[in-house]
Amino acid sequence: MADPSSYRPKPGQIPDSPGVYRFRDDHRRVIYVGKAKSLRPRLSSYFQDLANLHPRTRTMVTTAASVEWTVVSTEVEALQLEYSWIKEYDPRFNVKYRDDKSYPYLAVTLNEEFPRVQVMRGAKKKGVRYFGPYGHAWAIRETVDLMLRVFPVRTCSAGVFKNAERTGRPCLLGYIGKCSAPCVGRVTPEEHHELAEEFCDFMAGRTGAYIRRLEQRMAVAAEDMEYEKAGRLRDDIGALRRAMEKNAVVLADATDADLIAVAEDELEAAVQIFHVRGGRVRGQRGWVTDKVEEVDTAGLVEHALQQLYGEEIGDSVPKEVLVPALPDDQRETDALSQWLSDRRGSHVSLRIPQRGDKKDLMATVGRNAQQSLALHKTKRASDLTTRSRALEEIAQALGLDSVPLRIECFDISHLQGDDVVASMVVFEDGLARKSEYRRFQIKGFEGQDDVRSMHEVIGRRFRRYLVEKERTGEWTAEEGADAQDQNGEDPSGRDRAAQQPSAPGEDGNNGHAGPSSLKEDDGRPKRFAYPPQLVVVDGGQPQVAAAKRAMDELGIDDVAVCGLAKRLEEVWVPDDDDPVVLPRSSEGLYLLQRVRDEAHRFAITYQRAKRAKRIRSSPLDDVPGLGETRKQALIKHFGSVKKLRQATIEQICEVPGLGRKTAESVAVALAQTAPAAPAVNTATGEIMEDDGGSTHD
Repeated sequence: MADPSSYRPKPGQIPDSPGVYRFRDDHRRVIYVGKAKSLRPRLSSYFQDLANLHPRTRTMVTTAASVEWTVVSTEVEALQLEYSWIKEYDPRFNVKYRDDKSYPYLAVTLNEEFPRVQVMRGAKKKGVRYFGPYGHAWAIRETVDLMLRVFPVRTCSAGVFKNAERTGRPCLLGYIGKCSAPCVGRVTPEEHHELAEEFCDFMAGRTGAYIRRLEQRMAVAAEDMEYEKAGRLRDDIGALRRAMEKNAVVLADATDADLIAVAEDELEAAVQIFHVRGGRVRGQRGWVTDKVEEVDTAGLVEHALQQLYGEEIGDSVPKEVLVPALPDDQRETDALSQWLSDRRGSHVSLRIPQRGDKKDLMATVGRNAQQSLALHKTKRASDLTTRSRALEEIAQALGLDSVPLRIECFDISHLQGDDVVASMVVFEDGLARKSEYRRFQIKGFEGQDDVRSMHEVIGRRFRRYLVEKERTGEWTAEEGADAQDQNGEDPSGRDRAAQQPSAPGEDGNNGHAGPSSLKEDDGRPKRFAYPPQLVVVDGGQPQVAAAKRAMDELGIDDVAVCGLAKRLEEVWVPDDDDPVVLPRSSEGLYLLQRVRDEAHRFAITYQRAKRAKRIRSSPLDDVPGLGETRKQALIKHFGSVKKLRQATIEQICEVPGLGRKTAESVAVALAQTAPAAPAVNTATGEIMEDDGGSTHD
């Protein structure tokens, strides 16, 4: 525990101007980000007598080891910078809302040549128009099914679309009139895009004018005695009205607004948001959070606004945002309103509803927030008790000094010695921390050897950890000299694997690009910066011994190791000939099984992906200077790798964008690769010619 007076800024050092500040711990990790209209009084408030501080604030300042700040010109800039840093550094003491579920959206992919209507979850993509969120995916599908009668937009996947395009036959929806069948040329790309735009306009609330146009066309058709056409238009109008009725009118003046309500107690808070468009509730979502910092209702609302609109621009930010509380200082409220207006590109009204329908609807949103908090606390009380008991049982069974708050589990996966990979999964406080998952390719040797693989993976993981310790000054290379002498390599991590940037899949972060752990220290979460209290390996005595040996070679002596053998679910510990047997009903054993099974799932998923990629590989993959675009151009031009292999260099040069040097490289690569054996139809004995567009050979 640090003494805040040890890093308190000197008098007169802190400027009296707007800015954003960061508290860092002794590992240089950012643990809290805040903003202030005047930095001097705000930061000074953290360095008063600890007895006068809120318990959460006291914990934060005693965990921190330094504070720094950045001066900005306006409070709006401070708001923007605070949001950016919270998103970048993920500080542990800031309020961070988490969705109580992954909400589905109705999405229209306007960025494609033939836009597609579909259900989407997760992060929003550029060029895609979103509507919602909805409570259930089936609600989206019901709405879309009604509207496809009037707006027959494509809903099929890319694979189905390409197959229909290749065969010249549309899918079932094309035959029954619920798709305009752009795959077979019934409509042009421009006509289909216009149809998708009309679909979006209707979903955005511009419904009245469109229905009136349909009613006029129906009346004209009836006057002309085109009764079948009039009947179809009547059914279309009915379908659209049924789709509209799914969202009841709540505000009579066709308001576009978001209503945000908060329910809270001393420890947690729940936020509910109703999205009202055209006077109708178009979506609803909810968040919950631990109150890890001292914050009032207005502060919770501010954090909710940052998370809700931080990534949004344009019409995604409504004209009106109704909230239950605003900051006491009018300048802070004006800064929030200005920030929202900047995101939208026009004025946004931020206010507390005082009377009428909007106040009544806000009360409804508030009741939803109260119910959400009560339900969350009921679930969490049970989960927290169970997790605490499980961690205590593990600590007692393994003889640990304290409960293992961070557990890392490693598993090896391969297929008969090929594509050997490993996984590392992380559980913190008994819950999976998927952003911390890592995966490895085994590169130290060829073939199948689970024990040797485990030794390599554990060594690589903790070498990277020692790199971080040395950077922060907690560990020096001299301390590991003995380990270096024994193992023949530098335990600080200065081996070939640690010096070079990670290749895709090596020490990677769940397959996504992330900040390298070898960059200059900037407070961001690092790949291997945090040590576990317990390492679990999938296996018995041999795997446990290999993991322990790897850690001993690096001088790691403060991390416990155990293994969980699948056959009898026995827990093995180093240097012990007998396993630790936990009762079958033990919560501790159940937690270890979940950790082990998750590591196995993550490893086998990666191994299968590598195997599939290898099977799908093409001789064109190894041609230097030939990217994916030109590779596809070659296949499209010749039809298959077989026909490309038969082509001359001059014929290859005819492909747009391909020079003679690259064409020669392609010809050499194909000449060095023996063609695959022809496929045989086992039912007829017929030899199947490779004349398709496959890139496999």
